[in-house]
Amino acid sequence: MPQFRGMHAIAMNYDLKALRSSTDIVSITLDALDERDAIAQAKSKGYVVLSARPQRSWRALLPYKGKAAFPLLLFSQELLVLLDAGLPLTEALDALAEKERTESIRNVIVQICADLREGQTLSMALQRYPAIFPPIYVATVRASETTGDLSHSMARYVAYQSRLDLVKDKVASASIYPLLLITVGGLVCLFLMFYVVPSFTRIYEDLGSNLPVFSVWLLRWGKLLETHSALVLSTLLLIVALVAYALKAPASRRWLDHKLWQVPGIGERIRTYHLARFYRMVGMLLRGGTPIVSALNMASGLLHPILRPPLAQATASISEGRSISQSLDQVRLTTPVALRMLAIGERSGAMGDMMERIAVFHDEEVARWVDRFMRLFEPLLMAVIGLVIGAIVILMYLPIFELAGSIQ
Repeated sequence: MPQFRGMHAIAMNYDLKALRSSTDIVSITLDALDERDAIAQAKSKGYVVLSARPQRSWRALLPYKGKAAFPLLLFSQELLVLLDAGLPLTEALDALAEKERTESIRNVIVQICADLREGQTLSMALQRYPAIFPPIYVATVRASETTGDLSHSMARYVAYQSRLDLVKDKVASASIYPLLLITVGGLVCLFLMFYVVPSFTRIYEDLGSNLPVFSVWLLRWGKLLETHSALVLSTLLLIVALVAYALKAPASRRWLDHKLWQVPGIGERIRTYHLARFYRMVGMLLRGGTPIVSALNMASGLLHPILRPPLAQATASISEGRSISQSLDQVRLTTPVALRMLAIGERSGAMGDMMERIAVFHDEEVARWVDRFMRLFEPLLMAVIGLVIGAIVILMYLPIFELAGSIQ
């Protein structure tokens, strides 16, 4: 089962070797969302593609390359509006292609229209671009093709993604102020340690009195910076670069992620967040007519890797005829609230609606917890930064205070 992919695909350059005529082999470079898109663009220009590969350069190492991303949510919203206005699917896609200014995005929509006119279904056309349209999106469209309610399926997906983005935005906005505090506090500490402390070192060199131990250490640091500033700065920059590279490496991120799951309180909230995403997606698929076992398999990619083996066990149990609530509860893929609501959904036959209600409840719970945590964390962070800066200042001025006391 393919795993759930990101909602956006970044365009990049592709190098292609192609036949321009029966004998001429040429090399061309195209800006495309994926290899299929590059080949489709070349074919539309009359080339016979022999090979295609992504262009390698130092820009590929950058997290943002300045290329256009396919706006899947906006695409779905605009398509929904056009379908609700009564336009046929192909005309709606043609309208979206005409208003699109980015060539790589327009080519994708044009190719989807061409596939539809050749007799393919929309789900088959979307499936050609797995980097843009995730398997769950394709499955939602495929389920709507059997019932003929593509507009309702698009509306369910838009509501799902909008709700998911809302939770992410709350978490991101809550983290802005702490990051700002850490940045400003770090810059102030660097200014004190790299500029102010070395200045005080030169003053205390002629003092000749016994200095407190911690002040001596601080002033030795200032002396080190004064004589080897370039080496110290290079070492610090190298350490920062290594830490950034380690955090970007998949193995390091998996290790850090695994450790976060083990932190009391935080690990449980992360688990609740993943379960909320999982319940919302399964509920959307069930409301679209997807069978429960297929919905669980398709939504498995939304779960954290730690939770996927338990889900596989629960799916096997459900396929054998056991109840959904008991199967998920046996592998700890429920919460007390979710277990009760799942049991109600089984009795009422509205499992899809009930799962979406579970997701809403837990999304609000996570948002409240993030808000409470940040209200406690922000003053603690300010206190820690203040203590660090205050300690540096006191250690710098302590010899002056002692000297003044001895004079008196």
